[in-house]
Amino acid sequence: MKVAGYNDSVFINCPFDAEYVPILRAIVYSVYRCGFFPKTALDEDDGLDNRLSKIVRQIKDSKYGIHDLSRIELSPANYPRFNMPFELGIFFGARMLGNGIQKRKNALILEKDKYSYQKFISDLAGMDIHAHASDAARAVQETRNWLANVSRRTLPSAERVGRLHQSFLVDLPVMAAELEFDPDHIPYVDYESMIVGWLLKAGPPA
Repeated sequence: MKVAGYNDSVFINCPFDAEYVPILRAIVYSVYRCGFFPKTALDEDDGLDNRLSKIVRQIKDSKYGIHDLSRIELSPANYPRFNMPFELGIFFGARMLGNGIQKRKNALILEKDKYSYQKFISDLAGMDIHAHASDAARAVQETRNWLANVSRRTLPSAERVGRLHQSFLVDLPVMAAELEFDPDHIPYVDYESMIVGWLLKAGPPA
């Protein structure tokens, strides 16, 4: 596979809790299936690297961004979770205030239920926010259709990407077993490697 450049990189800003894993996996699969490269905070694990610096670097290196705001809720300690809106703000600021290629950034903003964002970020009013309803198949469709729209590249249909994603999910437990992983607890970088290996064997989409 080719090396990821700015025009092929997609920064994914989303929750990383266990409940969200199916959505994250679906988005990552769809990004790869459409010929792009995902970037997340889980890509690198350098104890000497500041997390915010890593995120800023990934945002700088990515033309596209997928930002899921579906976890704006109170924690068990009764505090809201603001990481996702904060990272969206950095991405938006890079486009508005950056120079050159940074001004070409484009973002897909996701939420669980349509218009729920209006309850906590009124500044986003009037923007086109997409809902995935916590459904992985819907997340595949939203990701593919958005990438096709903003890149203007010829991509396999959402139906085909979704069908192939289901085939991948059928094969995933076997691939995980070969590496002695619990299918529900595959480390992120290993999951990425499984996607890439599976796609290389499957060949380009017709």
